[in-house]
Amino acid sequence: MQDLNTFRLIERISNLLRSEERKKYAAIGLQPVHVQVLDYLATCNRFSDTPASVADYLGLTKGTVSQSLQVLERKGYIEKCQDKLDGRVVHLALSPAGTQLLNDVKPLDIFEQAQEAVSSKKFTSIEASLSAMLAELQKANNAKSFGVCHSCVNFVRLQENYLCNLTQLQLSQFDAKKICREHVLAEDNVVPPKQAD
Repeated sequence: MQDLNTFRLIERISNLLRSEERKKYAAIGLQPVHVQVLDYLATCNRFSDTPASVADYLGLTKGTVSQSLQVLERKGYIEKCQDKLDGRVVHLALSPAGTQLLNDVKPLDIFEQAQEAVSSKKFTSIEASLSAMLAELQKANNAKSFGVCHSCVNFVRLQENYLCNLTQLQLSQFDAKKICREHVLAEDNVVPPKQAD
């Protein structure tokens, strides 16, 4: 179960970062894939600077990569040149404008802020560190946490059952272990409810 929770945390962090990327890149007329291509080209060596290598690295189709490269070339962010020994091979490189753009848009500000907020803390597991990172990213992005009910500030333990202080409705053990749109993390209330007999 812990592996599944870790996977879900990574997936949620990825979704938040992609959402922030889409907003940031749309403002400059690009898609996240375009910046991913630029980032790859900034880090690959001369044996890996081909369209096929971009497709392999990003796990994209050749068609998607081809369209992305056309956009980037048209905007002046990349340059193409044919291989001197094999004219069928095309090499790609960042133009000065592409390098400048990459420096301007990476890394995401909210990721840096979240990383600073959690870097001084010590965590007992990767799940705890990812949970803290996710919480910071959600705060920075003004996103709803969709956390597990039993970790919410509105979760109240009664003698035999639970109560949502926000809705004033009783909660079952089943409800208490599910995620909620209205969740607000309660730092001191993260112990899961007892298992049903």
